[in-house]
Amino acid sequence: MNNQSGKNLIRCFIALELNRESIEYIRELQKIIKKKNIFAGKFTEPENLHLTFKFLGEISEEKVEEIKKKLSEIKFEKINVKLGEVGVFSKKALRILWIKLEGKRIWDLQKSIDEKMFGLGFEREERFMSHITIARMKKVFDKKIFLDYIKNIKTKKIIFEVKDFIFKKSELKSDGPVYTDIERYKLE
Repeated sequence: MNNQSGKNLIRCFIALELNRESIEYIRELQKIIKKKNIFAGKFTEPENLHLTFKFLGEISEEKVEEIKKKLSEIKFEKINVKLGEVGVFSKKALRILWIKLEGKRIWDLQKSIDEKMFGLGFEREERFMSHITIARMKKVFDKKIFLDYIKNIKTKKIIFEVKDFIFKKSELKSDGPVYTDIERYKLE
């Protein structure tokens, strides 16, 4: 991608990846929901399931280097998280179906990342919500049936240890985004 000055811009974000058990469980959950045929839309591919700590937008290669340096300064202990409830952001505008990722330390790590990025001129994340997008909905066939169904989903409370977070590049393709790791940051 290019801007007017001719510099290459890279679409980036900072994320936490899930463990294999969580991804497999979410895939099974997606299959069950899909069979219900309660909305039209697209389910997130297993390789794209993640929690976004901060979306950075399109940035220059120089800014990528600054971000890598700032993120390497974060010192944080490994954290335990667990899958939580399934939900939506707005019951009026049903667009995103997510599963919550629970754990107090997620918020602390996100704040540490946010502060480092604020120091580089990015806005603070005012509405961070610890979630993994599992589907993007274009049309919900019956709102009441849909909302009743997701409210009654009892998720398996999978707990796993987070050992790192990742600075990622996102390339938008016609068949969906492709994510590539720029750098991984180990938690201690």
